[in-house]
Amino acid sequence: MRLEKRAAKALEKANFNRYLLSAAVSKRANELAAGAEPLVDMDLKKHKFSDIAITEIAEGYLKIEGVEKS
Repeated sequence: MRLEKRAAKALEKANFNRYLLSAAVSKRANELAAGAEPLVDMDLKKHKFSDIAITEIAEGYLKIEGVEKS
């Protein structure tokens, strides 16, 4: 799946709140940079930490707290 589609899916999971998604991706990317293992099958050496974080959110491996479904 292309990154644009993953980002759109992740944005949907964040209830279309770009700020909330950005904060969640940033926090997870920092965790990955500090040595956390990715929850998806993506190589840390081939992909950016932010791309892995977006994929984890889009595929439902990570939940964003504070998101209310309308």
